[in-house]
Amino acid sequence: MTIKDVAEYSGVSITTISRVLNNHPDVREEVRAKVLKAIEELHYVPNSSARDLSKTQTDTIGVVVRGAGNPFLNSVLRSIETAVRKANYSMVMCQIGSSEDEISEGASLVRSKRLKGLIFLGGRFDYTPEQIATLSVPFVCCTYTNSFGSLNRKAYSSVYIDDYAEAFRSVKTLTNLGHKKIAVLLGTTCDRSISELRFKGYCDALESEGISLDKNLIIEAKSFHIDDAFKAVENFLKKNKDFTAIFSIADAMGIAAIKALYNAGLKVPEDCSLISIDGIEVSKYTIPTLTTFVQPIEKMGRYAVEILLDVLNNNRGNCQLKVETLLREGGTLAKPKNLIFTP
Repeated sequence: MTIKDVAEYSGVSITTISRVLNNHPDVREEVRAKVLKAIEELHYVPNSSARDLSKTQTDTIGVVVRGAGNPFLNSVLRSIETAVRKANYSMVMCQIGSSEDEISEGASLVRSKRLKGLIFLGGRFDYTPEQIATLSVPFVCCTYTNSFGSLNRKAYSSVYIDDYAEAFRSVKTLTNLGHKKIAVLLGTTCDRSISELRFKGYCDALESEGISLDKNLIIEAKSFHIDDAFKAVENFLKKNKDFTAIFSIADAMGIAAIKALYNAGLKVPEDCSLISIDGIEVSKYTIPTLTTFVQPIEKMGRYAVEILLDVLNNNRGNCQLKVETLLREGGTLAKPKNLIFTP
């Protein structure tokens, strides 16, 4: 039994049968009823693959996650999925490593799944017009924006925090307590991405206090993975203990630092204060609780979906939405030891 048999039996076109099967609204109710009756009487079972091929586009949103295993991105992903389902869309997801190209993966996903739009969760900050020309659907950069690239702001949408400003605030929080010897834990200083922006915020915050940059206090983990961060701090502590605080650019890395400091016999915050950015769930349960600037995780995922759907429905053009963090005061901050404060 084929769709052609159903069309002949019910006296309508194959296109009409396809529209009924795909639940298109532009089919008269009496025609829809006749087709459904024919399907039932003929015991016709639709071929889902053929039905998909008949569509030029599906009601599906694609999400490409760059940095598989990142607990912060996984939290945002759950928010995106909830918002997509609430909007009665379906979602397909592809996770790639931090060194892979999300644009090419996204373009491939659009072709294979006939997506309506894309959300890039985590990604590079330096897209060019030539690169995004491979994408045939609207897209939103979630948790980052095109800080180092050459895109026209009307060519894409994004939901992000000001990584530079939040890093600046984090370090100023430490200097306001009297810390001057502040280490920074990051992926690398020149990644054209989050690490580079937050490193610049760190450097400028120190400079604003008249503190010279000490390259010996830069801890490069080469990635955001918690294992790499732990090893980087462990190696750092073997060479340098002339510091009173660490600014970690991400919570997961900060958690690794707490463990490495503990293993080296150093207490947080008595021997070393620690501050971070992200606000992932697990950071509430470190001992002591990690002090961090919390990103609005649920809102970021929801906003990304809402912006994309607005663009798809012609309710608005592309836009960039900057969101703010909120300081969660944990137990990892203290004044440096033996510091004499003058009124």
